[in-house]
Amino acid sequence: MLKNFALIGAAGYIAPRHMIAIKETGNNLIAALDPFDSVGIIDSFFPEADFFTETERFDRQLDKLRRMQTNKVDFVSICSPNYLHDAHIRLALRNDADAICEKPLVLNPWNLDNLEEIENETGRRVNTILQLRLHPSIIALKNKISMLADDTVHNVELTYITSRGKWYYYSWKGDMSKSGGIYTNIGIHFFDMLSWIFGPVEINKVHMKENNKAAGFLQLKKANVKWFLSLDYNDIPKSIRERKQSTYRSVTIDGKEMEFSNGFTDLHTESYRKILAGNGFGIKDARNSINIVHQIRVQKPVVLKGDYHSFIKK
Repeated sequence: MLKNFALIGAAGYIAPRHMIAIKETGNNLIAALDPFDSVGIIDSFFPEADFFTETERFDRQLDKLRRMQTNKVDFVSICSPNYLHDAHIRLALRNDADAICEKPLVLNPWNLDNLEEIENETGRRVNTILQLRLHPSIIALKNKISMLADDTVHNVELTYITSRGKWYYYSWKGDMSKSGGIYTNIGIHFFDMLSWIFGPVEINKVHMKENNKAAGFLQLKKANVKWFLSLDYNDIPKSIRERKQSTYRSVTIDGKEMEFSNGFTDLHTESYRKILAGNGFGIKDARNSINIVHQIRVQKPVVLKGDYHSFIKK
């Protein structure tokens, strides 16, 4: 049965993927919110959707539709800046709608406890997008790891460099209090993926923490993970830069490169299908990676010794 959606953060980078997912699952977007009005992308999918630039008027519209019952919003998709996710999830639940929120679900672990209380009070559900868990190659790897002996410990090296211009540091993404730092902005989906595959965190250490790069070490139940994240173009290997590429992503497991470059295009749509079927990822699923990045955020870097990423050695 057709479901009604509202969307918060319609002018954002990730919003079109949510619009496509709503469209491809046969549902309808009836209201959208963003303080910026450069949202012509809506015309490609839902030109009849109401649009608001003020949260108060958007909230009033959802409340009015809820009271009318005839056109009630069933889901609110949240693509707003990280620090607003918690408030926007609450807005959705208060309006008797389920939430579908981009990563990170919230910035602080204790916010999850409060959202669980509101779920119980309202009977509504908080869903999050953990699309890497739906990637066929990653599912196959998880199944393979789960079949090995429990005492098998793998050596993993995660490298993710995605260069950003000066604008980044003037936006909310460059503000630690609003984004949670680059380990939250660009790292959390990898931390979620690795802890989903290799088990819970036993040790979490930080080796480097700057405004545009960070590195550290995670000891998981079944893996020792050395990680390096950067927004600095100069950190990209020379061979990649010579090909005029501005992003470098690598995950090696026991020295062997893990290949999962393809198959990303429809993972948001697949996430929506799971959510609509009642099988989406919720607060419990998001908690582990939020704990990881929060621990990284509050730590001071330790002296370099033992296991640390090869890019720091360079």
